[in-house]
Amino acid sequence: MNALHPEQYRWHSVPNRPALEEAALGIILDSAATSISERGRFNIVLAGGETPRGIYERVREAPTDWSAWHIYFGDERSMPPTEPELNSCMAAEAWLSHVPIPEGQIHVIRGDIRADKAAAEYAQLLAGVDLFDLTLLGLGEDGHTASLFPGNPLGTAVDSPDVLPVFNSPKRPPQRITLSAARLSRSRRVVFLVSGESKRKAVAAWRAGNPIPARAIMPEAGVDVLVESSLLE
Repeated sequence: MNALHPEQYRWHSVPNRPALEEAALGIILDSAATSISERGRFNIVLAGGETPRGIYERVREAPTDWSAWHIYFGDERSMPPTEPELNSCMAAEAWLSHVPIPEGQIHVIRGDIRADKAAAEYAQLLAGVDLFDLTLLGLGEDGHTASLFPGNPLGTAVDSPDVLPVFNSPKRPPQRITLSAARLSRSRRVVFLVSGESKRKAVAAWRAGNPIPARAIMPEAGVDVLVESSLLE
């Protein structure tokens, strides 16, 4: 796994979860305004898990041109479409069902078919998308991000598939679909959202230069990490 020069990781220490949400909200809205002004659309990749829920609940109140937003997902679980654990269901509940983004611009990863078939479908959809404008990612206790887990293929090569099926996830369910590290890296800006005491070891491993999956995300512009200050102590 290639390593970025340390300067390409920008660590932004925030005192607590509300401060992290405030900082993330500002980044999302600034990125949206710039992208819509310069290119007429905003391509954003959403992170799953619980850390971004509060951020999504705040984004839905923003004054913005929702018709220009295009929503993508970094990964998804293979589950029936009504399961609340799905990243798409969480995002819909917290945000997307409350704003007038055209339905055809919310690009959900299917969880109701085999992971390899769902990955192929989503890769076909992404073939028409150039750079993402903003990619939001989380950090797992084991250093994973999206559904790129230690010991599994990360898709770091330039010619890697855009979307990878996962059949042996260490976290349930074992079958998942994830964007590859190479595709996630094709973003104008990548922001990690890191909150919670359980992430302390993963943060330490990342900062020590250990080859955790999160380090495989390598956009040309570098990576911003919003992290609670207690995790850096």
